[in-house]
Amino acid sequence: MKTALPIVVGVDGSEPSLRAVDWAADEAALRGAPLRLVYASLWERYEGAALAQDLGRPSEEVTAEGIVRTAAQRAGLRQAGLEISTDVLPEEPEYALVREGHDAAALVLGTRGRSGFVEMLLGSVSLTVAARADCPVIVLRGSHDNQVRAGARGRVVVGVGEKAADSAALRFAVQEAKLRHATLDAVRAWRCPAHETTDHPLLAGEPARLHALHASDVLDQALEDVPADLDLKRRTVEGPARRVLLDASYNADLLVVGARRNPGHLGLQLGRVAHTVLHHAACAVAVVPEQA
Repeated sequence: MKTALPIVVGVDGSEPSLRAVDWAADEAALRGAPLRLVYASLWERYEGAALAQDLGRPSEEVTAEGIVRTAAQRAGLRQAGLEISTDVLPEEPEYALVREGHDAAALVLGTRGRSGFVEMLLGSVSLTVAARADCPVIVLRGSHDNQVRAGARGRVVVGVGEKAADSAALRFAVQEAKLRHATLDAVRAWRCPAHETTDHPLLAGEPARLHALHASDVLDQALEDVPADLDLKRRTVEGPARRVLLDASYNADLLVVGARRNPGHLGLQLGRVAHTVLHHAACAVAVVPEQA
């Protein structure tokens, strides 16, 4: 029998990473998968207060081993019977977590943002991993406190792009919706370029109608193989995809977007839509790699 790939969660002892442990434990339990907790850093000691307070020890005495041990206990209490493993890796977390993603069903990360901009800017580790990992990366920002619990709103949103055929993001969203017994909200954003508008009263609105019809066709084709027993909601919405998906995130447990990977390209491989929702979405975001 083939062993299920693990859900991997990056931990550092901070409050956001502990919420990520909760999410990852729920995700692993839903999938019947093992949970792997990874602490990666070039520094041995953790300089933070959240975990130190839980342990009743000064922050300078909290070590990496203590962080993963306490996180594993937390996950075990949340999901009894879960298969849990831990590891401490003495290297930069970006590189370690991307490598961990080679053999993972998904990576789950929390992020604290940067100083006073905690609600606006995504942490560099989460951004880098989401841009380079070759498995889905689920990111919980600091503002996601009351939406971390899987199934709180019963809705998974997926953005459907132009190249929707055989979309890994859509397959992932379908799986998540089925696991959670949630509604899948498939959204296709569309816009009518300004140069296609016309002042002729008999033709006014015709370019927009054609773009709307095209968006509907793209969505229909993408959803052809969605299981009939899934609670599916399909929508075409006029507007920039970034704005449309951000609006949709306010009533969702999870927002799923695709990110195209270009083999041989070493830079950050996140499009504008994925980059924006990672920074500003009101719910957890899953970035799923798509082949270029």
